[in-house]
Amino acid sequence: QVQLVESGGGLVQAGGSLRLSCAASGRTFSNYAMGWFRRAPGKDREFAAAINWNSGNTAYADSVKGRFTIASDNAKNTVYLQMNSLKPEDTAVYYCAAHPSPPERLWERAHEYDYWGQGTQVTVSS
Repeated sequence: QVQLVESGGGLVQAGGSLRLSCAASGRTFSNYAMGWFRRAPGKDREFAAAINWNSGNTAYADSVKGRFTIASDNAKNTVYLQMNSLKPEDTAVYYCAAHPSPPERLWERAHEYDYWGQGTQVTVSS
């Protein structure tokens, strides 16, 4: 059974940084793509970043490009989202997701992902 567990959320001032972690278990993830999504209060869930565990290819939403970095640690079966220069509009619940994928593909739509974590709250104060 696939399990994704996020951690690292919290309260931070604008301009600060946080690093989210997503610990994956239950199978071998070398043929998976991993995504980070977020849901702000009153808004739909939106794509933030994705990484292909096999190729290392990455993709970012325009709203986070240049500020967020997604990375994977294969030995630890963990995916990270380093978030710098945080803004109040980054406040949301952040979710990790997994989807079987060929090496060249990345996925940016929530409905394409099969497995989800429970989410971790990120709050950025102004």
